[in-house]
Amino acid sequence: MRFEDSKYFHEFKHVKVEFSFGNIYFFDKFILSEINEGVHFDWEKIEEVIAFAMDHYGPSFKIAYISNRVNSYSLDPHSWSRFQDELDHIVASAIVYYSYINFMNASIEKLFSPSSMKRCETLEEAMEWVQNLREFQRINQN
Repeated sequence: MRFEDSKYFHEFKHVKVEFSFGNIYFFDKFILSEINEGVHFDWEKIEEVIAFAMDHYGPSFKIAYISNRVNSYSLDPHSWSRFQDELDHIVASAIVYYSYINFMNASIEKLFSPSSMKRCETLEEAMEWVQNLREFQRINQN
């Protein structure tokens, strides 16, 4: 289910940015992506999202990331570790999969992710999970 078709679209305050490769939604505690069909989501595209996120949140933000895999696209799984090594902004990630192949791809990506990553069957599951992360409770206590 696309985010805009979900009940959450009107429930959560967000900023939608339409990149050439997909739509990215910026919330208070997390970012949700819906990458376009057939795109190779490479480091150059990730840098575009990072640049907007830094402008939006400031240079030292901590957020969760939801990849809502409504379309089929490719991603280098090493991008997860590179992102964490260079920036360390993502406290946890959720991947919403809608097919067995997406589940298998998410399982491979999970192996490369240095932070907590959850594979979710629904957008609702992912959104509830990121909002209740212990990592945000620790950040808010500091």
